[in-house]
Amino acid sequence: MNKISTIDNRGNSRLLRKACGACCRKIRAQIAGVKEAIFAEYSRAFRAPERLVRLALNEAEAAAWQTNYPHLFFPNLATEKVRAVAAWNARQQSVRGNSPVIILAA
Repeated sequence: MNKISTIDNRGNSRLLRKACGACCRKIRAQIAGVKEAIFAEYSRAFRAPERLVRLALNEAEAAAWQTNYPHLFFPNLATEKVRAVAAWNARQQSVRGNSPVIILAA
């Protein structure tokens, strides 16, 4: 291997890393935007506890990043997870009869 091809390969490698980094940042920003939009929509619509909605969104994001196309899978995964939280919260409210649960320490 001559010196010129080594220099070219290093330059190409740097360009590739730079392009991949930019692409990854763009995808992360897109997911963050969708995440906030879903949070705003579902936390108002279903009145689910904020903490549970955030946990569901984080779980959906983690699952999406396990795929080759996280930006494509995340919106559906997030919607499914948040709807499940909303359904769980509604069941809990119906079981409690919409009255707060009081825990007495012994």
